[in-house]
Amino acid sequence: MTRRTPLLAIAGLVVAVLAALGAFMLVMAQARASDWVQHSLDIQVKLNRLSETVRQAESDTRGFLLTGQARFYDNMESAIRAAPPALDAIAKEVADNPVQADHMVALRKLLDERFASLHETADHFARTQQILHSDPKSRSYGPEQMRRVTDMIGAMLVEEERLQAERRIATDRLIFALGLSLALTVLLVVGVAAVVLRDARRREADLTRMRDTAIAASEGLREQMIAREAAESQTRQLQKMESIGQLTGGIAHDFNNMLAIVIGSLDLAKRKIGGDPETLARYIGNASEGAERAASLTARLLAFSRQQPLAPITIDVNKLVQGMSELLRRTMGEQYMVETVLAGGLWRAFADPGQLENSVLNLAVNARDAMADGGHVTIETANAYLDDEYARQHVEVNPGQYVMISVSDTGTGMTPDVIAKAFDPFFTTKAVGKGTGLGLSQIFGFTKQTGGHCAIYSEPGQGTTVKLYMPRHMGEPTMTSNTLVPESELPQGKAGEVVLVVEDEQRVRHFSVDALRELGYIVISAASGSEALVALREQPQITMLFTDIVMPEMNGRKLADAALALRPDLRVLFTTGYTRNAVVHNGMLDAGVAFLPKPFTVSQLATKVREVMDGGGANRPA
Repeated sequence: MTRRTPLLAIAGLVVAVLAALGAFMLVMAQARASDWVQHSLDIQVKLNRLSETVRQAESDTRGFLLTGQARFYDNMESAIRAAPPALDAIAKEVADNPVQADHMVALRKLLDERFASLHETADHFARTQQILHSDPKSRSYGPEQMRRVTDMIGAMLVEEERLQAERRIATDRLIFALGLSLALTVLLVVGVAAVVLRDARRREADLTRMRDTAIAASEGLREQMIAREAAESQTRQLQKMESIGQLTGGIAHDFNNMLAIVIGSLDLAKRKIGGDPETLARYIGNASEGAERAASLTARLLAFSRQQPLAPITIDVNKLVQGMSELLRRTMGEQYMVETVLAGGLWRAFADPGQLENSVLNLAVNARDAMADGGHVTIETANAYLDDEYARQHVEVNPGQYVMISVSDTGTGMTPDVIAKAFDPFFTTKAVGKGTGLGLSQIFGFTKQTGGHCAIYSEPGQGTTVKLYMPRHMGEPTMTSNTLVPESELPQGKAGEVVLVVEDEQRVRHFSVDALRELGYIVISAASGSEALVALREQPQITMLFTDIVMPEMNGRKLADAALALRPDLRVLFTTGYTRNAVVHNGMLDAGVAFLPKPFTVSQLATKVREVMDGGGANRPA
């Protein structure tokens, strides 16, 4: 026993030493495994923070593009500046892993490209207030860059998880081997295991807490994004309301001026009845001029809102411009040189010729006003093709073939800020009282309603070019005539011609009846569609139906259909101040329809009624 005692003592000592060594190795292995876990977790946290930084730069860039506020641009700059130090810290952590080192090289390159793209987009918007589409081939260029960055960060996270899994397996094997070798020192192993388990639980709790913190941070970021989207939506609504307020104020201002002329002149005319005829005529003339200006303003508003009834036909734009040459030179004055450059082989366009002439004339007048001391105006026509790339940069444009009419001047030009607002209603750079600010907005509404496009190219001090693109149309041009008839030569009614006037507004009905009787027609009136049908049944001598479109119970279109069912040979002329569906579809008058817009003069009424009576009068050929 005494001999074995030292052996046992030695064996016990050896076992104790081995147990202590095994316990030490076990603790060291666990500590190293924990360090590797902490190391991988640190890398993952840094990668997630880098991902949040990149998303923050993206979000702030979108905020800047949507609102134009400088704080978003500054936040974007801060996020971009924070990225390189974060990359350096991650690169230091993964330097011992060749795979992750390669990933870092690729990630740096992708982030440099993405941040350069964000800078380019934001800087371009800051200069031009227009969003730059960087990739000439795809609208998804930016999202594709962001997807690559996200995929690369995801690949690094997956690599860290893989390494962590491998190290966990190796550590588990070592612990298992040490556990078997220390079977004789159960108490010591249990004690060490208790320490290890306690430490593992603490680390697990730390990991759980960090995970919960990361989830909470992610939820907070999501709530911030939702709040930012709500703020952006509110900002867009405020901008919309501001535009509506500007439009309403401009309309009220101009209509008040015109109504002041009408009301004041008519009041003075009433006071002068029985007095000087010339003074009376001047007051009535002033009232008529104010009313005509009000009617013109209404027409411009309908054009801007794309609700005017257009009568587009196939036209030869070269002939239209040639026919306007004398009018343009007379309007511009001798100190302005007007030159036309007409393209050979020009395609046919599909547009309302009267509105197109009015648009070209408005552009020429704007060009004249931009050259106070005289200058050169060039009106040019050409065939044009707006391709897919152009359509991507101008979302309202449909790619295809167009006929282009441009009006260029050598005037003062426009700044980018003025160009951005040029088509806004009631925006003008002219002095007070020199313009309504509806000219370009009317042209814009007309081109869009026609299915075309308009663009402005200008530089301060270098002049301005406005280009109108009218849709190409196949077929031969339709001949039209806009010759005005002198008041002394108004077409008169013929014997036996009877007109049925249908109008629910009493004063308008009385005016139409009196005007037609003045022109020599026999006139019957009705206040509704039902009264008109009764009159048609009882009086077969009625030659033409002259009806308002917007009426209660039965509109003019339905009345005309019912009347033609009774009298297929009946002539029909429609009139209204505003209509959207009865005889106008997609902004264009129905083919074969004769239409006289309100308000109209006796001269316009006489000409249109005569045309319809003679078997014509359709605003668009059938």
